[in-house]
Amino acid sequence: MSSRSRAPLSVEIVVESTLWKAKRNAKAILQQAVAVASKACKAKGELCIVLTDDTAIRELNRVWRGLDEPTNVLSFPAVNAAGERILGDIVIAYETTAREALAESKPFPHHLSHLAVHGFLHLLGYDHGTDDEAEAMEALERAILARLDVPDPYAERATGS
Repeated sequence: MSSRSRAPLSVEIVVESTLWKAKRNAKAILQQAVAVASKACKAKGELCIVLTDDTAIRELNRVWRGLDEPTNVLSFPAVNAAGERILGDIVIAYETTAREALAESKPFPHHLSHLAVHGFLHLLGYDHGTDDEAEAMEALERAILARLDVPDPYAERATGS
């Protein structure tokens, strides 16, 4: 058995857009965020995080969700055969992430951590399609982000600001 298969979580990060060069610490932020999320959820397996741009994520969003617009993060859970531990892929767009962080007055690393945790939870089957699902998923996001010293990303919405 290889050491890779014994690791609780194996994360590959693929940088598809040169825009991400501006954020040299992005890989470390992502590794830490998904490691803490994995530990909190007792999840094991392999995943890939793709760092891309708005053009590429817009095409993915159009093909897979029927929405012809860029988005911040997309998750593609894997369909596993017996015994496989592949969780899936998370795709994050630079421009939308940066634009949202600026608009919401959040440090880029905090917003990036939130998107990584959010995408990771989708890989585990969490969703926010109903109010109850959203409440459960957001509570778990808050708990994980607190362990990363990232403020509650939903606090402003909760206070009605």
